[in-house]
Amino acid sequence: MRKTATTERAGRIPAQPGPRDATGGGAEASPLPPTDASIEESLMTEPAEDSVIPGADAGTDSVIPGADAGTDSVIPGADAGTDSVIPGAGPAAVRPGERPTVRLREEGPGEQPRYAPEWLELREPADASARAHDLLDPLRIRLANLPGKAGLVIHDLGCGTGSMGRWLAPLLDGPQHWILHDRDPYLLHFAAVASPRVAADGSRVTVETRRGDVARLTPDALSGASLVTASALLDVLTREEIDTLAEACTGAGCPALLTLSVAGRVELSPAHPMDTEIMEAFNAHQRRSGLLGPDSVTAACEAFSERGATVRLNPSPWRLGPAEAALTAQWLRGWVGAAVEQRPELKESADRYLRDRLASCEAGELTVLVHHTDLLALSRPTGGAA
Repeated sequence: MRKTATTERAGRIPAQPGPRDATGGGAEASPLPPTDASIEESLMTEPAEDSVIPGADAGTDSVIPGADAGTDSVIPGADAGTDSVIPGAGPAAVRPGERPTVRLREEGPGEQPRYAPEWLELREPADASARAHDLLDPLRIRLANLPGKAGLVIHDLGCGTGSMGRWLAPLLDGPQHWILHDRDPYLLHFAAVASPRVAADGSRVTVETRRGDVARLTPDALSGASLVTASALLDVLTREEIDTLAEACTGAGCPALLTLSVAGRVELSPAHPMDTEIMEAFNAHQRRSGLLGPDSVTAACEAFSERGATVRLNPSPWRLGPAEAALTAQWLRGWVGAAVEQRPELKESADRYLRDRLASCEAGELTVLVHHTDLLALSRPTGGAA
């Protein structure tokens, strides 16, 4: 069943023009705007006065229109076919020498993103339930002690469709200005129009977008930042990129809340003889081309600690049962698909395994625990800023 979304309030992913389903599996396709330039132009077009989400600085990047312009629309769903995988749920084609994170559409509108809004929408409730609330109290204490701050400036790295902001902004007090970073202008558009409007205490929340490579951040780029956040990002970085991220955050003296990094452990019930073999092949796939995958949290702990930050960790597992069957089915296809891409000799047995697991999922008999880890790094303040 496809999900519907309304743009009459912030906090839901709107049915705006976005990427087509790259699988061609039968889901409805939204028309793509013709060029990246048109997306840039649409993000900077001034909307009706009553639908503006105010920006903190209209002269930098773009100030984003609000989400009050539309009526109920259908977002392409996750039911495109038994063998289809929404982009982002499983392996995607990567050009030689390219990091397998969200990439710009440098070759025109036919270039598909790594992550489709449909996948990010499907996983958002599980992400929100999994993130570690235990890390919020020490974060709130740090943010409350910021010297001379009239409000929070929060950088969301690799923001996707903006789920981190929709989760975190309503949990923090005070005015907030979110700076959303991603390499894909389509995802930035979704994130901007579905951003939250108010903080926990009713204060205003504003947003702006920035396109760019989050692995090239510098302390100067984070000047004035109160907090850096990211979700499901660390495990698609290399050690060098994690060092760069830690250097930028600690150099700017701002804390970092980095959530939902894969831990390399999956528990399925009932158990199956191939569970461990698929998991190990998937973990090897996560570590390809120098990426850290399940080793990313350890590397990030070392990188931040070596630069003087205090690091706290908390588990943040997905707990998937019958109520999350659509997400579980897509995750299974992606999980097994990555394992087979890593070890092609598994294909025949893995196909049987996947059919069995999908049948159990459809029957409401399968539960899955996908382990993640959340990390909070509290950097030493520099120059009077946190």
